[in-house]
Amino acid sequence: MKRITRNLTLAAAMIAVIFAVSGCMVGKFMCNYALLPEEHGNDIEGDRVKVEERYPGIIAWYDALRSDGTYRDGTLEGEGGCKLYYEYVTASDPANAQGTAVVVHGYTDNHICFLNLVRMYRDSLNYNVLVPDLHHHGYSEGDAVQMGWLDRLDAIRFIEKAHEIFGDDFLVMHGVSMGGATTMMTSGEDLPEYVRAFVEDCGYSSVWNQYKYNLKQMFHLPSWPVLNSASNVCRRRYGWDFKQASSMDQLAKCERPMLFIHGDNDDFVPTSRLHELRCQGQGLQGNMARSRLRPCHGLQGPSGRVHRPRPLLPCQGPRTWSLIAEDHGLISQAEDRLVLYQLRQ
Repeated sequence: MKRITRNLTLAAAMIAVIFAVSGCMVGKFMCNYALLPEEHGNDIEGDRVKVEERYPGIIAWYDALRSDGTYRDGTLEGEGGCKLYYEYVTASDPANAQGTAVVVHGYTDNHICFLNLVRMYRDSLNYNVLVPDLHHHGYSEGDAVQMGWLDRLDAIRFIEKAHEIFGDDFLVMHGVSMGGATTMMTSGEDLPEYVRAFVEDCGYSSVWNQYKYNLKQMFHLPSWPVLNSASNVCRRRYGWDFKQASSMDQLAKCERPMLFIHGDNDDFVPTSRLHELRCQGQGLQGNMARSRLRPCHGLQGPSGRVHRPRPLLPCQGPRTWSLIAEDHGLISQAEDRLVLYQLRQ
């Protein structure tokens, strides 16, 4: 009987070791897969083609402003000493500029991918605009994707650089997807007074929750032990872990107005994440006004459905938002209606 018990114990221990080793191996694979993608916004020419296909004429608009010196670029030193790239453009009527927008791209994107937002802010809202390449994206240096967490510290540097260039006392930060998460994560930091508002489109509630969803959706794998292992690998390599990288925790410290935008049909960052964010933070529940916008007439997408309302943006101060009537091609991750919440302070 003792021998049977000893053998069972040994077998169980061996199974546990095998399971742990397998989980560690899969965890390393996932960390590499998620944070070291082969394409990370480094195909600038390819993205120029994609953006032009989606918004005909926008590359000619961009190139013309680059040629006459209106649209410029620069670099700054980011977190950890990496050289980070950014571009900036003055408002269409600089003498009467309404403010500055910092537009932040998504996962594996770059400064080219959201020229539609740059054009919207510059040409229609008369904003100055700065658009960065985040760490390990586009022309910026960096050893791995940071999923917005360490990017929040770089975002503060970009915000300060935008203020140094333009000198405005009204700055809005607008991010999409991972850029939306970066925006929320930045919002909880100690920021200059001239940072007045935020717009986040399709950001995730935390890196842990996002990867947990993607593991199940894409690979049909449980979060344990794969996600735990991958998070540990990330902490050892890069100094942060997936649970630490939380938009919700940062929102609890946010002291400025924020607009949340999300598409009903988003199957990568589920809309349920928006509802988690809605209820997060001291004093936020009950102070966030939910409104399902009806599709706007005349905007028709590939599915044949009229969709994509334009963004709500600060026009009369940080607590007042109005709907822009023209179609500027605001991208949500969905092809249908948008769900919006406004955080009111």
